[in-house]
Amino acid sequence: MPKMKTHKGAKKRIKVTGTGKFVVKHSGKSHILTKKTHKRKKRLGEDAVLTGGAARKASRLLAGQEGR
Repeated sequence: MPKMKTHKGAKKRIKVTGTGKFVVKHSGKSHILTKKTHKRKKRLGEDAVLTGGAARKASRLLAGQEGR
């Protein structure tokens, strides 16, 4: 069976922490910021940790990555 290939788009967007968790950026922080509250923008600036089904999907997308 051939090797699993890493999904290059996911590789650029998802970071794996030392403990194996998947960290991503929140969406909605790039434009149309005037109507968003300071609290909302501050929260969107923080990294999000993927859980449940999203983490399983990320794991599959990054399956071919070396040094995991």
